[in-house]
Formats: sequence, C-alpha cells, structure tokens
Amino acid sequence: MVKISLKKHHVDGSLSEENNLYILVVDDHQLILTGTLDILSREYPEAFIIKAQTAKETLSQLQCHQFGLIVMDLSIPAQPGETAEIDTGIKLLQTLLTKYPDQNFMVQSSYVKALIRIKHEIDNHQGGFAIADKGLPESEMLIRVNLALHGATHTKDIKTGIELKPEWLDVLRLAFEESLTDKAIAERMYKSERAVRTYWTKIQDVLGVYPEDCRQNGRNMRIQTEIRSRQEGLID
Repeated sequence: MVKISLKKHHVDGSLSEENNLYILVVDDHQLILTGTLDILSREYPEAFIIKAQTAKETLSQLQCHQFGLIVMDLSIPAQPGETAEIDTGIKLLQTLLTKYPDQNFMVQSSYVKALIRIKHEIDNHQGGFAIADKGLPESEMLIRVNLALHGATHTKDIKTGIELKPEWLDVLRLAFEESLTDKAIAERMYKSERAVRTYWTKIQDVLGVYPEDCRQNGRNMRIQTEIRSRQEGLID
C-alpha cells in the first residue's frame, strides 16, 4: 500500500505533515478520464481522487481543496457545453503556474508539444512538473506521476532548441489562427509593419524556414512557416 506524506506550509513558513493525498484529474474525455482515475486509485488506494472536466470546474475545485498533484489534459473546454481547445488548457495551466508556484503538475495529453508556448513559466516553476503523452504505457505514466508528486521535473518531451519570444508567438497566432494581414497584426500589436516584418524573419530563422528550402519544395515562406509552427506545437 502506497502512503504519501505531503508537506504544507504554515503562515509562518514552517512545514507540517498532512497524510491525506488529494489528486485532481482534469480531462473532458470520459473514457480516458475513467481510465486515469482507475489507474491512480489502484496505485494510491488511500488518496482522495477528484475529477474536473472544464477549466471552470478546475478553478472551483482548487478553491475547495489543496491538491498534492494535478493531472491534466491540455485540450479541455472552458466551461460545460463549449468545445475543447488546446489553448484553453494552456491558458489554464499558465494561470495555475503563476497562482500556485509550489503545486505539483503532471500534464497528460496528446498535445504536449504545445507546452513549448509556456516553457519559460514551466522552467521557472518551483513545484513538481512532469509530462506524459497519452500513448505512454501505464507503467511509464505512473513513473512520471510519482516524480511530479515528489516535486521532481520531467520535461524532456518539450526539450527543443526552438524558443520564441512572446511577441513572435503573438504574430503566429494572429496570422494563422485569426487570419490577419501584417497590417492588421501591426495595428493589433501597436507596432509598425516594419517591426512585424522583422518578427517574421526572426521566427523563420528560429524555425529553419529559408527561401532556398521553400523553392525546392514548391512552398512559399508563409505556408512553410505555418507548417513548421504547427509541427512544433506553437499554434493549434
């Protein structure tokens, strides 16, 4: 039988021991949610495992409980009745990383590459943080759960040489998710069109998109940039 002892901070900064382990599982796919709950309940039979299926429900549960671990998917709806979106999960996680700097997380998702968008926040997070693709075997998934639960980090799935500045990510999102022209992007970002064009050259350099390669495969620079951005999880 696995028994986890969680450490909690008092107001004065000292630590106390709390034996009740609470785990929050966030996933809107009922079959996967049920499977994850079953695996965790078998591995941690003494734990209180609670589920949430939307970003709104997740925030509500966090007001009611202190969780030793949050296991969450990225593609979730903001609230009941809405469509699941990767961006919803990314924004929720970004909020939680800021609000709960010591919280332990395990992101279990088919879209782990999208975490590159908030890599800076993940790298600076003080709590445990692990990543598991939904295709991983149960044994490997549990190894990563255990690492996160004990405050360790396992993020090799998003280790990459590609790191874009926030304004570059804004350009990609506005161009390929909102279909805006460079002029409209410049107006939205309160920048000059020249600045936006400079951003494009920086983005394409980081992604390895160059004119000579595009000529060889018959694609223009903008289309190839979109393809590479989606491959790297920078946009949905």
